[in-house]
Amino acid sequence: MVQRVDGLRRSGRGERLLLVLPVALIVLVAVIDVLAPAHIHLGPLLVAAPAVTAAFAGPWLTGLIAALAVVAQAVIAVLRDADELFSANHQAQIAALVLVGSSLVVFCVLRERHDRQLYQVRYVAEAAQRGVLRPLPAEIGPLRVASLYVAAEDEAEIGGDLYAAVRTDTGTRLLIGDVRGKGMTAVGDAALLVGAFRAAAHRQAGLVDLVRYLDGSVSWSLTEPGEKDHAAETFITAAVLDIPDDDGTVLMVDCGHPPPLVLRAGRAAPVEVARPAPPLGLGEVTRPDYHVDTFDFAEGDLLLLYTDGAVEARDSTGAFYPLAERVDGWHESGPDAFLHRLEGDLLDHVGGRLRDDVAMIAIERSASTPRPSGT
Repeated sequence: MVQRVDGLRRSGRGERLLLVLPVALIVLVAVIDVLAPAHIHLGPLLVAAPAVTAAFAGPWLTGLIAALAVVAQAVIAVLRDADELFSANHQAQIAALVLVGSSLVVFCVLRERHDRQLYQVRYVAEAAQRGVLRPLPAEIGPLRVASLYVAAEDEAEIGGDLYAAVRTDTGTRLLIGDVRGKGMTAVGDAALLVGAFRAAAHRQAGLVDLVRYLDGSVSWSLTEPGEKDHAAETFITAAVLDIPDDDGTVLMVDCGHPPPLVLRAGRAAPVEVARPAPPLGLGEVTRPDYHVDTFDFAEGDLLLLYTDGAVEARDSTGAFYPLAERVDGWHESGPDAFLHRLEGDLLDHVGGRLRDDVAMIAIERSASTPRPSGT
């Protein structure tokens, strides 16, 4: 709320500074027109003043500037010749100023109404998505964790990127995913999956059982009654990981999601997924046989989970962001510092404007975690 008030104050100060431009334009046109020879008429240029004002101000200021332009036109007529105020030429110019000024005021009213509606929609959508993406704690058991959500540019729709973490008796289970589609429907679908994961992750004995349960939850809930023909149109890519406390090996089931990166001694390598499963929500169609991949994750390693918005971000030439290549060789002091640098590098690549939301999680093991045998 404080940030919003400060923004409104800065906006008000900016409007007052910009208001100098149309006022100066009115004064300049009026003075030149009065001093110019009788055959030169600059009055029509006064219409530029309310037009410029409408670009940055609301209906009240725009109407005020339009009224000043009309007064200036009348003053020009009087100073040239009092009888000219009632001439057809000046009456036509005044009528044109009134018509254009009124049209601009109506335009500003409609624009402000649209802006308010857009702000409310985006505020509700973002609040809903933030409810799904609760910030992860800095420490989860023996793990140091940092999470990041980078929203797309203002004109883009809200996406369905998601992540969650749950503690079990023996370790930590993590979920990261991306719902097909955008808007409030995608946010609702993300909330559905996160809720199912939080409810079941600490109770399901095996990772395959958990993923099968999540797929069933998504399949049942994403398809409304009577819409079975649309079952294959909605799905969620996801990766579900189990990180034991007393072992340096991670278990993972990948359901059509970009594979994580492991940074070891500064060298980045994607996790090899032997047999990826279909995205969640397609189980009733594909009947997947889930395969558990395993990989080493020891003290000093950093594990990066991310959604496809990171690797599909394009620069001005259309080139994708080469995530593994860019982070290769980085030696940041902890997950927070790593994600902070990664966010800046990603935004630099796209010129500061993302086309899709990005969610990322960086994880490190604490010094007490044992290194897997043979490494």
